[in-house]
Amino acid sequence: MTDFIVKKFIKDYDNIKSSEVRTSYGKLGSLVGIIANFILSLSKIATGTLFNSISITADGVNNLSDAGSSIVSLIGFKISAKPADKDHPFGHARLEYITGLIIGFIILLLGFELIKSSINKIIHPEATKFSILMIIVLIFSIVIKLWLSYFNGNLADRISSTTMKATALDSRNDVIATSAVLVSVIITKFTGFEIDGYMGTLVALFIIYSGISILKDILNPLLGEMPDEELIQSIENKILEYEGIINIHDLVVHNYGPNRYFATVHAEVDAKEDILKSHDLIDNIERDFSNDLNINLVIHLDPIITDDKEINSLKEMVETIVMSIDNDLSIHDFRVVKGDTHTNLIFDVVVPVDYNIQSNELVNQIDNLIKKENNTYFAVVTIDKNYVSTYVNKPKLK
Repeated sequence: MTDFIVKKFIKDYDNIKSSEVRTSYGKLGSLVGIIANFILSLSKIATGTLFNSISITADGVNNLSDAGSSIVSLIGFKISAKPADKDHPFGHARLEYITGLIIGFIILLLGFELIKSSINKIIHPEATKFSILMIIVLIFSIVIKLWLSYFNGNLADRISSTTMKATALDSRNDVIATSAVLVSVIITKFTGFEIDGYMGTLVALFIIYSGISILKDILNPLLGEMPDEELIQSIENKILEYEGIINIHDLVVHNYGPNRYFATVHAEVDAKEDILKSHDLIDNIERDFSNDLNINLVIHLDPIITDDKEINSLKEMVETIVMSIDNDLSIHDFRVVKGDTHTNLIFDVVVPVDYNIQSNELVNQIDNLIKKENNTYFAVVTIDKNYVSTYVNKPKLK
């Protein structure tokens, strides 16, 4: 069913890298959501009003908020597809996150309003009229929402959309909420216990929880979350596939919207290699990343000495010392400057962003351990933060 709809309404549907195709997916999901939720909302609000059921009315208002959210999403997808301009050189894709925030706040607001109405019915109870029409409307809603959850989830996976994932989650939550309302209607019919107000409160709380979950998922990319580990691994592995690249470090990935990445990295090459040849290699890698992965990659070239036995021995000694402190630490940019009275060992230490040892304390600890090996060695250390979740090329101890 989903494949049929996608192929029917989206041209070049398998070209996910195209911003136009991605926008078409977003528009399709939003339009389907608007139509389905508007129908469900009208049927539930009418049924709830007719038979004096606050829980069904609350469920209908929830569907109305979903229709409104789909309208906001539709606008968001349209605006986020605008190309970069003078004032927004990285494009407008992050606007999709903003629309997700609006959806979350709308859901929260409606949830709080429905709690008021439900509590009012608990305080001032009124008998709910039973009708087979109520059962039909609720079962129909459950079926439609199950399909919408699958449909939006499928589209979200295809285009990696946090907004559509939030919509799919909301549809799934609606299935649970509507099922609870259906159970309450049946219980009231066969037991006579009036639990409509209580069930309306539970539905409202569920709506609020859904809104908080959506806000949490949207805020993470806006604040700057850890890049996906699979993406980091693919970047690192691809760079290391090129002959002439010895190692990499200081990888940083910036996200300017779904599937819009900018990255920087330091790549180590043999210092004896011709600089023009190394520069050509770096240019080729950056071009390949742009064409193959749609990632704007900037590489800083780090020439290193590979055939000096003394330097390699000292580097291995420092690596052993640093990793003895913590296996999550690693070094790079190792250099040696010899003097008449002492030798400077210059290097960077990569630490996790949440590392619990202060930088100056770590430097002193490293320096003291190096001096135990030879008191004429002085450690000149720069602390680097590791902004990604993996570091696949950490040197291994022999």
